[in-house]
Amino acid sequence: MSLAVVYTRACLGIEAPEVTVEVHLSGGLPALNIVGLPETAVKESKDRVRSALINAGFDFPVRRITVNLAPADLPKEGGRFDLPIALGILEASGQLPKNALLNSEFLGELSLTGGLRKVRGVLPAIMAAKRAGRALFLPGSNIHEVLLCKNSELFAVNSLLEVTAHLLGSKKLETIPYQPFKDKVVQQRDLSEVYGQFKARRALEVTAAGGHGMLMFGPPGTGKTLLAECLPGIQAPLSESERLEIASVYSLVTDITPQHLYCRPFRSPHHTASGVAMVGGGSIPKPGEITLAHQGVLFLDELPEFDRKVLEVLRQPMENGKVTISRAARQITFPSQFQLIAAMNPCPCGYYGDKIKSCQCTPLQVQRYQQKISGPLLDRIDMHVQLSRLPAVEILNKKSSAEPSEQVKKRVKAAVELQRNRQSVLNAKLKASHFNQYIPLSAEGKKIMNTATDKLSLSVRVVHRVLRVARTIADLDATDVVNGSHLSEALSFKLPDIDVNS
Repeated sequence: MSLAVVYTRACLGIEAPEVTVEVHLSGGLPALNIVGLPETAVKESKDRVRSALINAGFDFPVRRITVNLAPADLPKEGGRFDLPIALGILEASGQLPKNALLNSEFLGELSLTGGLRKVRGVLPAIMAAKRAGRALFLPGSNIHEVLLCKNSELFAVNSLLEVTAHLLGSKKLETIPYQPFKDKVVQQRDLSEVYGQFKARRALEVTAAGGHGMLMFGPPGTGKTLLAECLPGIQAPLSESERLEIASVYSLVTDITPQHLYCRPFRSPHHTASGVAMVGGGSIPKPGEITLAHQGVLFLDELPEFDRKVLEVLRQPMENGKVTISRAARQITFPSQFQLIAAMNPCPCGYYGDKIKSCQCTPLQVQRYQQKISGPLLDRIDMHVQLSRLPAVEILNKKSSAEPSEQVKKRVKAAVELQRNRQSVLNAKLKASHFNQYIPLSAEGKKIMNTATDKLSLSVRVVHRVLRVARTIADLDATDVVNGSHLSEALSFKLPDIDVNS
């Protein structure tokens, strides 16, 4: 029977659904037909496979060859199916033993000489093959991704001949050993570079400890961008599962580097970015900025300059931690658990309310500028921090006495471990149904919260976000009960121009 079955994996977002490659040789005019919803690059694989087999010294069957990529309703793209198709032809034509491919999966694009080229989205395939209990053969150029996973049956191969020699038993390949993560020092901005701005530094520490979002507003030159760039340096270290999630995302779009594995992502898109660039999309959906910032920071500088429609698309991913892109042929969900850090000037000229330089804008211009950001989006940002400018002479003649990032990071790490041991998630993701259990308020705290809610007409969403921030402040103090000082500080971050004690 001239039929062979080979297993491989497609790439659907950060998922790797199984694909069964069925190869059948029959009588009739010589031809090679590929069915099963292949896109252009997959259809062209018949020419690559034919040349690769001949140049590697194998016989290409002069028969009618039908290749079915099942399931038929799953779109197939890229050159990742070249290797399984070639091996299926070899088994169906009797050049490989029957059932030699049953307990393995294969991925790789073939060159015309029979060599293997790198493919995108390998990490999800590695993890899926491990769950299926099969060995996985991958191009040797994907070795950096292969080393990240605990899978005892991973093989990195450089050519079709290496794969067939292993399957025939003439030259066995060695499995790739797992290399555990070891934290490396990655050069980042340090908080010791920030002059003054003690409240903003404190807010940044709370942001890092609880996973909260933050909006900074103030005149130009107050250090808003510098503070945002310091955030990854004080966040808690990445866990192994978080590293794999980040690497899985970046394996879809670029080569994985140590920067992707040892520090959290920091994405800073330009204010001209479109909605598709922000959330992802395209005819073949690709991840956008919010997915590339997964488990890291999305920094939006000059927030009012972004198109309002672009900002509004952030609301749903901020709540759900994922974004679903729907197309006629497919629907793909990307993760998007990011911390939103935004910065803005108070007016078009930037000096409204500044004590050093007077503002040149009219009241109407100031109002229009500030109204570019919708109320619902502002409600979803946990902390609002106002920054003031320091005189240049004072900065030039004074050395920074601020804590370095390493000291702040120790407190953040302790607070994060406290949250994960108590409730498994960071406070920013704590559900309202768990507030009574995890956010016990002191008598003074209840009084302050009730007074603020009544006097300021706070929405339920704002109240919940204030409680989450107060819980984080209490965790930094290593206290179980959220008291009045914690709530007062949390309210000052959400309502910086309000006296919470009045």
